[in-house]
Amino acid sequence: MGSFSIWHWLIVLLIIVLIFGTKKLRNMGSDLGGAVRGFKEGVKEGADKTADASGQVAQQVGQTIQADVKEAPKT
Repeated sequence: MGSFSIWHWLIVLLIIVLIFGTKKLRNMGSDLGGAVRGFKEGVKEGADKTADASGQVAQQVGQTIQADVKEAPKT
């Protein structure tokens, strides 16, 4: 009684196809695929920007700044 058999899933799939129709299901699938593709591209662009920013910080760490140190006046 725990899990559904294959026949239960086939009946559920048949009911879904009858309610929505194959064209609407195909459109929903392509929309979902486009959304996932856009999400992956956004994550990739974010990772590239993060890598560029960390590269700039690494370049700045190797630089030496020379300055004179003076005492602050006491008030």
